[in-house]
Amino acid sequence: MDEKDWETFKKKLNDKTGIDLQLYKEPQMKRRISNLVNRAEYKSFTSYFDHVCKNKDDFAEFIEYLTINVSEFFRTPDKFAKLETDVIPYLLKRSPKLNIWSAGCSIGAEPYSLSIIMKEMTPNVRHRILASDLDIDILAKAKKGVYTDNELKAMKPDRKKKYFNVSPDGKFAVKPEIKSAVEFKRHNLLKDKFETGFDLILCRNVVIYFTEEAKDQLYANFFKALKPGGILFVGATEAILNFRKLGYTSFQPFFYQRPEDK
Repeated sequence: MDEKDWETFKKKLNDKTGIDLQLYKEPQMKRRISNLVNRAEYKSFTSYFDHVCKNKDDFAEFIEYLTINVSEFFRTPDKFAKLETDVIPYLLKRSPKLNIWSAGCSIGAEPYSLSIIMKEMTPNVRHRILASDLDIDILAKAKKGVYTDNELKAMKPDRKKKYFNVSPDGKFAVKPEIKSAVEFKRHNLLKDKFETGFDLILCRNVVIYFTEEAKDQLYANFFKALKPGGILFVGATEAILNFRKLGYTSFQPFFYQRPEDK
């Protein structure tokens, strides 16, 4: 697997999926993909890619591995607690109807967690919850809204009982009242145009393999997508060290605010 092979693979991947590996940390991504190629006993990145492209299930598995779709409901419960007790009440004082974006929503656990929170806090108000991801197959899973017990392990038992139906195979299906509040769409955070006017954006555990330049551009785009006074919520290992340079103020640890216009 030489450099020319790697460059050809990157171009093929970008042409087919829109995933530009130039915007990811190369050593980590190259090592991650090499593990796949070696496990499958192929001699080059391109021969492996040509193989997975011939089989829909293999290709879906490859993209899921590449985009690291690991998620669960109320992931890092202490941070979600801050969201419930401090951040959303603050935003609701500013606007009775919130425009929320779960960016890089993976299997849908995060936006459905938000839907549960908003249902409990404002039962008679319909907020907008947009959920987006790059991976079409993962979005299909998210839209189905069916989960294992392990994916609900951080959820309070009363919420699990109230908002899910248990299927015969022991899985948990999100109830329609929670499901219908979430709007899903495919979106490439590193390439596609951003909507604007959001009160709250969540982008958690998404940027782990992005280059620093790609992260800065992403956070700058989120800044423009937020309303003045809106808040960006990032993952527990993704503190934005240069948030002031990007225009944000710190609302709380891992919550960054676009200041009010003066």
